[in-house]
Order: sequence, then structure tokens, then C-alpha cells
Amino acid sequence: MQHIIAAVDEIREIPLFAALGDGDARRLSVHCVWRSVAENELIIDYEDETAEVLFVVDGRVRILLRTASGREVILDDMQGGRYFGEMAAIDGLPRSANVTALEKTRICVMPAAVFRDACTTIPSVGLSVMKMLADRVRTLNQRLGEYAFLTAKQRLCAELLRLSRPRMGNEKQRIVSPPPLQRELADRISTQREVVTRELATLSRKSIIEKTRGGLVLVEPDRLNAIIDEAQSK
Repeated sequence: MQHIIAAVDEIREIPLFAALGDGDARRLSVHCVWRSVAENELIIDYEDETAEVLFVVDGRVRILLRTASGREVILDDMQGGRYFGEMAAIDGLPRSANVTALEKTRICVMPAAVFRDACTTIPSVGLSVMKMLADRVRTLNQRLGEYAFLTAKQRLCAELLRLSRPRMGNEKQRIVSPPPLQRELADRISTQREVVTRELATLSRKSIIEKTRGGLVLVEPDRLNAIIDEAQSK
């Protein structure tokens, strides 16, 4: 009995299921498996035939596409509270990306049939999943537009703004913390690391960004937006 209560409490730690009643929480939790994955461990590989949905309880994972030539494009980094693998659970097709743990991560693994049942029998869960998918489509559309209409320099500006958060103590500035690796920035915007190195140096020289021990400070976010707007107006 204590094991069942603990499992019910654990599944409620996942935001998607936080408001579930005892019956629904128990019905879902008995089918789930909680496990830990090590840093750099591959969780899902491209074209895997598995279909479970995986919830990040704590830790951090990276979702990326890897081409046959070895090039990589980072799609997203996910922290506790988010989940992945829902596409295969819904349509039954092979996995469309790789997922790797960036640090020691604890995940909850839910069978595809249980996830689909939750989406169709618990309205709040189904609506939340639909909103998440809609948000993901909007993000992909935005990135597709950037690849189609922006140069690497403008895509870099857009990505820095996307990764940043308000800087404590200075409401006009933003910060990317921890500071991003240039190789990772290049993978995020589908360009060469040398291009990122050159453009970051130019932005730093113009005092638009500033490197600190705590992160990469966007000293003048408005100027980054202006660079993007100039490109779109041409």
C-alpha cells in the first residue's frame, strides 16, 4: 500500500498530472517505471521502434537531429516537468530524433497505450497535450522562417534572445547562463562554429553582448532585435 501511495505522489510531481484525482493517478502510476540515466547516456535513438512517453522528473536532456554525414541540429533542451516521445506514442511511427541526458536525469516512462488513454479519458490531460503540440508547431514554424529568411548572424541573434532570461539587478539586460558553447550555438542555428565565433566577436566589440563568469550578458537586447528586424525589412 505504501508503494502505491508513493507512486501516486510521484506521478503528481509531473505537471501534466499534478491535478489528477486519486483514482486517475493510481490508474496511470501502476503502469509507469521510474529510472535514472547517467550523464551523456543515450535515451532514445533516431528511428527506434519504441513508443513510450518519457517525462523528465529532474535533470536535463537534449533533443537533436543527426544527419548521415554527422552534422547535428539541436532542437531543444528539456528540464524537469517536460516530456518527449509523444509523437511515436500517438502515430506509432519510429522515433524522429535522438535524446541524450546532459546530466544525471530521473525520468518516468509511460507506455504508449496508457498515455493515449490518459489523453482521451482525462480532458485536462488531453487539452494540455494539444496545447503543447500547438506550441511546438508554432516554434518549428518560427525556426523554419528564420532558416528561410535570416542569415546566420540574424539567426544567432534570435537564438541568443530565445535562450536568455532577465538579468537580476538590471531589468534592461538579459543573460544566457550557463554561457553557451560556440559549437552548441552553431548546432542550434545550423551553421559552422567559425561563423558563430566571428559574429559573437563582432557583437562583443560593439558592446551588444558581454562575457562574464556567470554567463553571456545581452547588454542591449533591443539592438539584437534591431539586427533581426533589419533583415526582415529588406
